[in-house]
Amino acid sequence: MMHKVVIIGSGNVAQHLIEAFQIEEQNKEIELIQVYTRQKSTLSHLLSWNQITDDFNSLAEADVYIICVADDAIEEVSAKLPFKNRLVVHTSGSIPLTAIHEDNRKGVFYPLQTFTKNKKVDFSKIPICLESENAPDYHILLKIAQSISKKVYAINSEQRRALHVAAVFANNFTNHLFQISQEICQDNQIPFEILKPLIFETVQKLEILTPQEAQTGPAKRNDQKTIEAHETFLAHKKYLNIYKILTQSIQENVKKL
Repeated sequence: MMHKVVIIGSGNVAQHLIEAFQIEEQNKEIELIQVYTRQKSTLSHLLSWNQITDDFNSLAEADVYIICVADDAIEEVSAKLPFKNRLVVHTSGSIPLTAIHEDNRKGVFYPLQTFTKNKKVDFSKIPICLESENAPDYHILLKIAQSISKKVYAINSEQRRALHVAAVFANNFTNHLFQISQEICQDNQIPFEILKPLIFETVQKLEILTPQEAQTGPAKRNDQKTIEAHETFLAHKKYLNIYKILTQSIQENVKKL
């Protein structure tokens, strides 16, 4: 059975979903019939003009409406939908199922990935976390998710909130640490490229080891001489406190072993 989908939004997540739903082999399961955006020109490179609307009252009838907007706009957008008792889902990692307006059946379709415009992603490898109020709606979401991804999970709102916090540590915070590393390299005329094999190996080890097993470095070894040397080096840098907090956290974790 072909499932008809409408996407509401035009940001990073929306644009990547549009591309994923339009891959030829997915078309057997999904028909992306329409996308809503406030400015139709933002999606003209992805869709034909007649597939785009800027009017909520012109939304087509579909099996599921996927809201891809900023977290703080989900409630407002879902309340503007001019119909009742249809399946409406959002794509947020931190917003509960209950944010969807009560006029419609509620769900979540959360792809756990970092999305950047013009950076292609392989959706088949992206985990999609699903939640719904009832089993029939979950089955619809499952069929849609499985048509674009090989990794689909049932995750409730409480679990998703925890998962989103974990993702911030795993992605946003680590990326900021990469930025700090890059700044230290630049300040000392060192190419950041030198660190990339180390970064890639750190991530690849997680295929066979837990993060705890993969931990190395002076904090893990309790190498106080090296730690003190690093702190002296960073004494006049804004990153000293971050270094101390992370060192202490690693050392406290080691004591638990």
